[in-house]
Amino acid sequence: MGLFERYLTIWVALGIAAGVGLGLVLPALFQAVAGLEIAQVNLVVAVFIWVMIYPMMIQIDWAAIKDVGKKPQGLLLTLTVNWLIKPFTMAALGVLFFKYLFAPWVDPQSASEYIAGMILLGIAPCTAMVFVWSQLVKGDANYTLVQVSVNDLVMVVAFAPIAAFLLGVTNVTVPWETLVLSTVLYVVLPLAAGMATRHHLARRSPQAVGAFVAQLKPWSIVGLIATVVLLFGFQAGTIVEKPAVIGLIAIPLVLQTYGIFFISWWGAKLLKLPHDVAGPACLIGTSNFFELAVAVAISLFGLNSGAALATVVGVLVEVPVMLSLVAIVNAWRPHVHVPRA
Repeated sequence: MGLFERYLTIWVALGIAAGVGLGLVLPALFQAVAGLEIAQVNLVVAVFIWVMIYPMMIQIDWAAIKDVGKKPQGLLLTLTVNWLIKPFTMAALGVLFFKYLFAPWVDPQSASEYIAGMILLGIAPCTAMVFVWSQLVKGDANYTLVQVSVNDLVMVVAFAPIAAFLLGVTNVTVPWETLVLSTVLYVVLPLAAGMATRHHLARRSPQAVGAFVAQLKPWSIVGLIATVVLLFGFQAGTIVEKPAVIGLIAIPLVLQTYGIFFISWWGAKLLKLPHDVAGPACLIGTSNFFELAVAVAISLFGLNSGAALATVVGVLVEVPVMLSLVAIVNAWRPHVHVPRA
């Protein structure tokens, strides 16, 4: 795990502090940035999101999909958890906490936006950090690649319909045009650009892909932190007045993460998956593609919305929680007895 991934929570926390500070000192600057929109898509944030997502998409090897049929059980588990369980449990937890348990402390409008942000996190399965988690649990790297590739293909067609359905069920009005535009802008186009770039680089040499991604990685970090700064800069006043809101959002997100992991682990044992497939499969279903969730939340609800705030809180809690789950997977690794000579 690189320096950035290892201390992601710290970088995000620093970005939050910088955003709140700048938002209080330079509110006019953030208002000017908010005005740079076309079709409800903020142009500045769109650039930052693309800077984050593009290097991740280059790493996806679409040729690996041909191996799907060799070990279908692990892929079946991942798809079931990601698309048939996780989005709906996230929506249910959001409603439970913000419509009922936290109702005395959160106004109805904010509650609806927090639920919307949680839903967007729940329907965005992880694409990039999965490779880090898989490496840390000594997972089957090739099979992890297949799972991520197939997930991305499903996301192209399933993200918008599931998001619209769940947001509608929770009484959040969503313009279909904006949701489809967001899916195209932040999923379809980055995937297409990543495929084209990878194909071009692979023709040059086997090492060219990795070298190019390594060059882009610092910019990806800049994009993430800059987006966090913008989000919290726009919400600086609210955060200063109601600092407990971040803790309230974090509680159901943490419960969801651990809950999905244990559901996935039970499924992996039921399917009798080998440990190097079961570990990554559970972590793929647990982790989130928070870059996509942040981008869509901004497009649908605005930079200073509760939905955008909820997706960024997801970034803040994900890394420490995921590292704890990595430790659990490694602790549960079967011990091979080596007989004495």
